[in-house]
Amino acid sequence: MQIAILLYDAFTTLDAVGPYETLSRIPGAETVLVAERTGEHRDGSGTLGLTADATLADVTAPDLLVVPGGTGQAALMDNGPLHDWLRAVDTRTTWTTSVCTGSLLLAAAGLLKGRRATSHWLALDRLPAYGIEPTGERVVFDGKYVTAAGVSSGIDMGLALAGRIAGDTAAQTIQLGIEYDPQPPYDAGSPEKAPAGITAAMRDRARSILEG
Repeated sequence: MQIAILLYDAFTTLDAVGPYETLSRIPGAETVLVAERTGEHRDGSGTLGLTADATLADVTAPDLLVVPGGTGQAALMDNGPLHDWLRAVDTRTTWTTSVCTGSLLLAAAGLLKGRRATSHWLALDRLPAYGIEPTGERVVFDGKYVTAAGVSSGIDMGLALAGRIAGDTAAQTIQLGIEYDPQPPYDAGSPEKAPAGITAAMRDRARSILEG
């Protein structure tokens, strides 16, 4: 089983690494980092890079596709080679997935029309424009399409998929192996729980980024 994780400039690190750490541990899985060009791609902060070893042309039939989000997503929304590739490989995938604003890239490629999907809470209101029913759930399955909410939810998505692909025992083994046992020191992980002032400030800071 080939798992393709898309990279691009200014992606969000955990959007890619969270699914990588869970899905790559599925027995028999082959994981490839793919991008429009090979080489290093820096995350949104510019301080951390991951290396794509394959170009889009090299990866034509992955079994599972992961599209991360990030500030660089806004520059990729216009139809072009990436959208063509997403549509082409989607015809062969068993699972097409996204984390955070990666769902906006799938949406722009026309892959989520008429479906339920999620995204980062700051971007949920952008999904209806693509004919998508937004939901605030952390992980959403709709047919073979699986979308995860913001950043850390990619770990949950990876474990949920591992369970469906390899069984509960394999997924639980992966969870124990990475010691994924969340016990956050604050209960501020969603806009409904975070202090109103923090939520408002984050909306203000993010508006310009999401608008590109």
